[in-house]
Amino acid sequence: MNSISVKGQRFIDDKGRQRIFNGLNFVDKHCLPDEDGVIRYRTALNEETAAAIAARGMNIVRLGVTWAAIEPEQGKYNTVYLDGVKETLRLCEKHGIYAFLDWHQDLYSYYCYNAGDGAPKWAVLGPADCRKPFLIWATGYFFGKTVWRSFDAFWENQPVNGKGLRDSYCDMLAFTADYLKDCPAVMGYDLLNEPFPGTPGGKIFRKLVKSGVGTVLFHPRVNRKRLMKDALSGEVMKALSVADDPGVYHSVIDSGNGLLYDFDMTRYYPFLQQAAAAIRRVTDRGVIFSENCYYSNMGIPCSFPRLTRADGGVERNFAFAPHGYDLTVDTPLTNEASPHRVDHIFGEHERTQARLGVPVLVGEWGGMVPGGEKYPALEHLIDKFDRNRWSQTYWHWFDGMENSKIMEILSRPYPQAVAGEIKSYGWDRKNGVFTLSYTGSASVKAPTLIWLPRDPKSVYATRKYQLNRTGNGLILQVYAGKGESIVKVEW
Repeated sequence: MNSISVKGQRFIDDKGRQRIFNGLNFVDKHCLPDEDGVIRYRTALNEETAAAIAARGMNIVRLGVTWAAIEPEQGKYNTVYLDGVKETLRLCEKHGIYAFLDWHQDLYSYYCYNAGDGAPKWAVLGPADCRKPFLIWATGYFFGKTVWRSFDAFWENQPVNGKGLRDSYCDMLAFTADYLKDCPAVMGYDLLNEPFPGTPGGKIFRKLVKSGVGTVLFHPRVNRKRLMKDALSGEVMKALSVADDPGVYHSVIDSGNGLLYDFDMTRYYPFLQQAAAAIRRVTDRGVIFSENCYYSNMGIPCSFPRLTRADGGVERNFAFAPHGYDLTVDTPLTNEASPHRVDHIFGEHERTQARLGVPVLVGEWGGMVPGGEKYPALEHLIDKFDRNRWSQTYWHWFDGMENSKIMEILSRPYPQAVAGEIKSYGWDRKNGVFTLSYTGSASVKAPTLIWLPRDPKSVYATRKYQLNRTGNGLILQVYAGKGESIVKVEW
């Protein structure tokens, strides 16, 4: 495995090539012990699955673990669980798949809400609330006072047995990173999944609801009679189409900007600094990833600054790992996600990337319902990511995915390693044409590698090339060299 670092807005390997990562989420949310009282690592990423996804051009996974499994008792770390993670990382290495670790949480903890995961029971202050969610899993974010208070305690570093919650979490990060740092497949560290503001998060939700109701009642572009008719007749997609209008959606989402800015700057950023410093205490290797807040998944701007190191210098190996989902996510309507709304969401992430000046690996997106034959929103987004030269990990692996329409769309032609700096690339699926344009570097001797899902009809390249069969597809290997380079492949 090549070691991966950051240069400007690019991921590069130790041969100097720009890297693009195409992959999937594999997240273990299990937090309850087996009969012998030990929590063991569980994931669908076994030998067969690793071979199957590598054979379809996947070269990275977002590998999720939880605080509850790693530190079930305060100060006592579960190395049995981490040994399971280590074995999975060795499996990734065997199949040429990189991994970045995701310390996952939803609703703070299983002990806050039945659909949650993340923190151990000892880190939940106040009475536990294990009710099942109403309608969708995220209900606890909107109405769960135990969830809000637990996050408040975390951000404020309230003590448990004399040690702050945030301090305990960061020590757990350091222990985990130290335990796994010698695994060659590890290319980075995602510090906390979808951070939630706590009590201010409830206020943001109420603002969004109030703004949404006001928009429906008073916005000049909204046909209220038609909206009511569609809603009452069960035509939910037609009713939601009111938010297809960028002006309407934007006016609703903007209502949460101020509160989220305060969270990003006063609660989240200090945590990011502390968590990154904890990782760097044990290893300088690997990229530090930071995500956006849960509400920025909807397109509210993300505001935290660039990370700095303990010595005051800029954290060079730092990248942005945003998430983004349409309003339809977690419902049967997910496959009909609105291109206008997702463009607004990821347009905000583009602005954050430009502000931070770092590469992007979209950590979560998609969440489509399996079994369909058409996924226009998925095609729309993967094309957008390619235009932006972004890497991505789709949410989430499911049984049989390797032979699904979703995998067919994700397993498109793309450049895995480029001997220089990419100018543009893209897959024209309608006409069956892939193009790549890049500026070759004289200092890079390793070849450009392009994943192709099947045998092409023709290949044009400004440099010598060869085709090598691998897995279910091929690798187009283009020789390195200085200057402008073009590759065009047709089917």
